[in-house]
Amino acid sequence: MRTNTARAGSARTARRPGERGGLVSTFTGYAVLIFFALVFLYPFVIQIANSLKTEPDAAAHPLSPLPGPLSLAGYDRVFFGTDLPLWLGNSLLVTIVVTVGRVFLDSLAGYALARLRFRGRRAMFGAIVAVIAVPGVVLFIPKFLVLNQLGMYDSYAALILPVIADAAGVFIMKQFFESIPVSVEEAARIDGAGVFRTFWSVVLPMARPALITLTIISFQGTWNEFPHSLVAVQSPELFTLPRGLADLVSGSLGTGTQYPLKLGAAVLATIPVAVIFVIFQRHFIRGANEGSEKG
Repeated sequence: MRTNTARAGSARTARRPGERGGLVSTFTGYAVLIFFALVFLYPFVIQIANSLKTEPDAAAHPLSPLPGPLSLAGYDRVFFGTDLPLWLGNSLLVTIVVTVGRVFLDSLAGYALARLRFRGRRAMFGAIVAVIAVPGVVLFIPKFLVLNQLGMYDSYAALILPVIADAAGVFIMKQFFESIPVSVEEAARIDGAGVFRTFWSVVLPMARPALITLTIISFQGTWNEFPHSLVAVQSPELFTLPRGLADLVSGSLGTGTQYPLKLGAAVLATIPVAVIFVIFQRHFIRGANEGSEKG
């Protein structure tokens, strides 16, 4: 009996160094993660802090995370001293239309590539994947020429139509549709449903995670879209929020740093995307993982 007790005690003693090593490793890992999280979040803290400072305080202490004294003058100037409400309205209009269009059109294209059998399907999918690899800056001049020749330059149509479909969205939806069992669609066809009816009433509701993923990506990308607006419009009344913020950063409103004004506008521009991502974060991660399983 004493021998068994001694063996059990020695076994527990042998495990302790390993357990301590595991605790040290876990603590080190969390410490590293916390450090990089703070490094990542610090610029956002500085952005919010400077938007709440006075102009002299922000110019004298731009890296201080604590405003002193607290001031809302920057936000007051943003709303009443700039065209921010107009930029917000334009961004909201363009973002909603483009997001809805991308979700619908990318879903149709993805389903066609995943389920319909037609000549050139593989070549078309290869071309879509190749488009993803093309840098956007390469398309600046061709995009401007096309918009100008079609008479759409400097209009809402120029802001919306060239980006209403997205190659990356088609890829995501195709990969997700291929993960859905074909037997589900076969059962719908036996009941007399056509191709579009099967897609709309049976397959699309099952693709909710991928749709949410595509919605978030499209909303974020369109809301923050700046290069396209450079070649699509030139009238100030058609500026979207990124284009208007670029005008502020260039110092067109006067001299000085104007940190509270500029960073206050940047904070307001960040809020919609941050709110949508926080609300749908769980669905976004799930949909991204499910959409990449077949890839």
